[in-house]
Amino acid sequence: MASNTSKTARASVRAGQAGQGGALSVLGEFKYLIPLNSGKYAYVRNLTNGKTAHLRTDSDAFVEEIRVLAGAGHAAKIRAEINSLAATFPKDGWDATEKRLVDAGVFEG
Repeated sequence: MASNTSKTARASVRAGQAGQGGALSVLGEFKYLIPLNSGKYAYVRNLTNGKTAHLRTDSDAFVEEIRVLAGAGHAAKIRAEINSLAATFPKDGWDATEKRLVDAGVFEG
């Protein structure tokens, strides 16, 4: 069965894991977002279905992908990760991305 993620996407995920001491650990540390192009795009790792989506951070598809993850109980971790990205990369617009998700009601419930 062929994978739906591209070779480039898989390589990017592996590169992101290598720089963070392994994105998936025994203690449950898992990076959901891999920022691309100064925060304009991101790989969104969905551990509920095992797929990684390449999405524009200001798109409806990005909001819906995060909504699915938040609905599966990952809202607090994703929001903390977005806040961390906003602190680490203040010029990349992650604060605006979080605001857009909050306005869409993604983190509620």
